[in-house]
Amino acid sequence: MLKAVILIGGSQKGTRFRPLSFEVPKPLFPVAGVPMIQHHIEACAKVPNLKEILLIGFYQPSDELNRFLSSAQQEFKVCIRYLQEYIALGTGGGLYHFRDQILFGNPEKFFVMNADVCCEFPLVEMMEFQQSRGHLDSFVMLGTTANRRQSMNYGCIVENQQTHEVLHYVEKPSTFVSDIINCGIYLFTPDIFQYIGEVFKKNQQDLSIEENTNGWQRAEVIRLEQDIFTTMAGRGSLYIYKTDGFWSQIKSAGSAIYANRLYLNQYQKTRPDRLAKNTPGSPRILGNVYIHPTATIDPTAVLGPNVTISTGVTIGAGVRIRESIILHGASLQDHSCVLNCIVGWDSSVGKWSRVEGTPSDPNPNDPHAKIDSETLFSDGRLNPSITILGCNVSIPSEVIILNSIVLPHKELNRSFKNQIIL
Repeated sequence: MLKAVILIGGSQKGTRFRPLSFEVPKPLFPVAGVPMIQHHIEACAKVPNLKEILLIGFYQPSDELNRFLSSAQQEFKVCIRYLQEYIALGTGGGLYHFRDQILFGNPEKFFVMNADVCCEFPLVEMMEFQQSRGHLDSFVMLGTTANRRQSMNYGCIVENQQTHEVLHYVEKPSTFVSDIINCGIYLFTPDIFQYIGEVFKKNQQDLSIEENTNGWQRAEVIRLEQDIFTTMAGRGSLYIYKTDGFWSQIKSAGSAIYANRLYLNQYQKTRPDRLAKNTPGSPRILGNVYIHPTATIDPTAVLGPNVTISTGVTIGAGVRIRESIILHGASLQDHSCVLNCIVGWDSSVGKWSRVEGTPSDPNPNDPHAKIDSETLFSDGRLNPSITILGCNVSIPSEVIILNSIVLPHKELNRSFKNQIIL
């Protein structure tokens, strides 16, 4: 029997995802038409004999999260539960805190996945790789290749090229270590809790020496990457399975646009039913486009490539949309143009207006390039990035909004460029 654990974090994180995370927990933000973590759940549901998926985080339980879990259970026919941490315990601390829940039913193995990654999720291949090693009690980490400069932004892995054993692991090194990086997806056996337990006991001892009155809570804060993998490397128990498929982190709104593109492209092979097609009397579709059935779209509109249209969206005559996510209830009026944008829930774009951002895509000439970590400002100026309209933003007719972030419930009256509109 197998299980899966998805680490979803909590509300004190995801600051780079604002203002979108004001309205919905980041793991439920829709990418390619479904909540971000539904891509993880769909991949888990395809693994034979996987009986339960546990979400671990410190979000307060909400009606929206409960509705999603209930509908996902019914759709994918697998038990899904949310386990709430009392504080942020780190990627390893959350696992250790809920180890009894994870081990209930005696699973042979369990997957652990970070919620903020976009991937093909080669879970079955990771299991086959572990079996082919002949070490069924070993642990497997998913890795991929980055370019030399960007690798230092991730966990770097030095492997034995014959056996694929992880010999050395460093999280975000200050100098180049390896171009193989950690993808944040793992296959563990219950033995992993022995390693985490050792760190927990060491933390307790260190804190008792310091006579810290809050020592027990702090001892439970454990990071898989810095605290566990660095000590496991070279001990014959941790291996790396390298994927050539797509992978990206979803840390910011700009990276959500890139993940949207990757998932829509994957739908060509996995879920072609989710992609819109050119038919008489329907809008013109260019490339990969997802349109929710409840959306109302004028047949003269042109959509794509890489566009997601959510529930209840209204799109008028002559509208042009490219590389964008249009969220629930938004309205794009006649002849408006939306490029490289996220248009928030119930927002409206007036007639003949242009809302445009600057993509932050990886270098297309480098096959190993990843999306760069975005910083909002440099030299006191807002860096060009995708344009984000928060919830219930109103854009008037005949204006241009360029490379800007508009916080929720704003009614604009003129054009803006390279600004955060509070």
